[in-house]
Amino acid sequence: MISQKEMLAHFLPYLEKSGKRYKKKSMVRAKKAQAGLLVVTKTSDGEETKNTAEAGDWLVENQTSTNELYLIKAETFKKKYSLVQSLEKGWGSYQPKGEILGLKVSEAHLEALGATKVLEFQAPWKDSMIVKPGDMLVVPTEKDEIYRVAKKEFGETYVEI
Repeated sequence: MISQKEMLAHFLPYLEKSGKRYKKKSMVRAKKAQAGLLVVTKTSDGEETKNTAEAGDWLVENQTSTNELYLIKAETFKKKYSLVQSLEKGWGSYQPKGEILGLKVSEAHLEALGATKVLEFQAPWKDSMIVKPGDMLVVPTEKDEIYRVAKKEFGETYVEI
């Protein structure tokens, strides 16, 4: 498995040269996560990654065909989302803010790291994550982490700016 640091070092030059700027186009549902909650992120092509909530983390649900769930640290959530409407049971409807830099992954990108169809790497939250040709690798504006957004879900949630 390739480390988060190695992935960032390898792909950042590609992202800076050929990446495009994107922002989320749809609202998300979110609530404070219970510490210890195990969240399995599933996309249209199966299980993507797992993460266990720590105190203060937020559980976010993208408005995709799979209602993709994931966890975000409190400070990151505060930077990336603003409350639009409170919902029941602690949930809220949030407007995304900010942007990402994204790069569509090719087979050549994966082959350069010794993979063919699927590359496994360490997600920012330390669990393993996969990326396949056609998926997007993205970095926030701080360029301090890199993660995958599955092809179908990326199209359902992001728009180029």
